[in-house]
Parts: sequence; C-alpha cells; structure tokens
Amino acid sequence: MLRQRQSGTAPIDVLVIDRQRTFAEAVAAWLEAAAGVGSATAVYSAQSAQCMLARSHVDIVLVDGDLPDSVTLTLCAEATGRDHPPRIIVLSASAEAGRILAAVRAGAVAWVRKDESAEHLLHVIGRVARGETWVPPSELGQVFRLLLDELDKVREEDPLAILTPRERDVLLQVAEGADRKEVAERLHLSVNTVRTHMQSLMAKLGVHSALEAVAVTRSWLDVPVPKAERAKG
Repeated sequence: MLRQRQSGTAPIDVLVIDRQRTFAEAVAAWLEAAAGVGSATAVYSAQSAQCMLARSHVDIVLVDGDLPDSVTLTLCAEATGRDHPPRIIVLSASAEAGRILAAVRAGAVAWVRKDESAEHLLHVIGRVARGETWVPPSELGQVFRLLLDELDKVREEDPLAILTPRERDVLLQVAEGADRKEVAERLHLSVNTVRTHMQSLMAKLGVHSALEAVAVTRSWLDVPVPKAERAKG
C-alpha cells in the first residue's frame, strides 16, 4: 500500500480525469489526504487532461472509463506515449473483459470499478505504484480467454508471432543462408547468444533442428532458397 511506499521514496502525484466534476473532486480530495500521495489534481475534460499532462509530471493517472471508448483509449495512449509516462488506472461503472483488454492495449495497467471502496482504490494505486497491474478477479478469466483467442488468430496469420523480435531476426538470417558466425556479425551478437536464441526459437516452434526451423520458416514466409543451396541441388 501507499503507506509502505512512503518510507525511502517520494510521495506520488495523481491526476484524476472524470467528466463528473463532483466525483473527480471527491476522489482527488480523498487521495490527497492519504499517506503516500503528494498531490491529487482533478480535471473534467480530455482537453484539460492533455494540457495538464503536457505541463506537469504525474505518477498515476485515473482515467474515466465511462467516456466514449475512443476518448478513454486516446487518453491512455497519449499519456503513456510520453518520455516519462505515468501509470494508468481506468475507473469505470462497469467491468467488461473486452473493454479492459482494449484499455490495456492502449497503455492502462489497471481497471477499477467506481463502486469499489476508496480503500480498494488506494490499494490498487499502491500496487500500480510498485509496478504491478490489476484486473478485477471476476473478469480475469475472460480477459485471458480473449488474449488466447487473439494469439491463436495471430499465429494463424503469422506463425512466427510467438517468437521475440530478436529470435525472429536470427531465424530470418539463418533462413536466408547465414551461418551462426555471420548472424552474430550482422546482428552484433555473440555466437553463443545466437545459439541460445536458436535453441529457444526451436523449442517454441516445436522443431528439433535448425534445418527444420529453416524449412518451416521458408514455407510460412516464402523466404527464397539461397543461390548456394540451389546450386548444391
């Protein structure tokens, strides 16, 4: 909780964005009186929020989740797109898995219903301030199901989506005919690191050799066979 954060670290600054002025001011006033909070400011429109974020640094932003979805998501994306982004918590009268997932994609790290107690909100703020995330437990299972469904669709369109960007880079270099030393030189890695990436990506793709990994990569991405290999054939 915020009281634990108070020792050894600076109090956090919070911005509350909600079109209901009374609600925003009540939340800000309650938070400002809480231990661990340095300041809590309330604004009542997206434009005011954008101006506040442009000229002031805040650690936590509470965003109104009952605005039109496009406005809420834009606020989340704009806030987290800054050089030193704040952590975003969405406050909403409801908790729907699809909307929670959309907010997370836009940069939010937590979702809290407005009918929860002030103590619960303070607890979530404390967790978020420590770098954690929070989703209502009642919606967590459905959020995971939506994520898994999306991952399955992505894999159907791009089977290599399961790989990290660096693993993908390594595999594409190998599929184009480079050996490990050449891959290491091109990607500015050590040969051992290239080997580690190959072992990891082979496990993810469910293959047992670099040759198999290259074969499936060429078939999925239509990577041309290098001239040297064609000559051997």
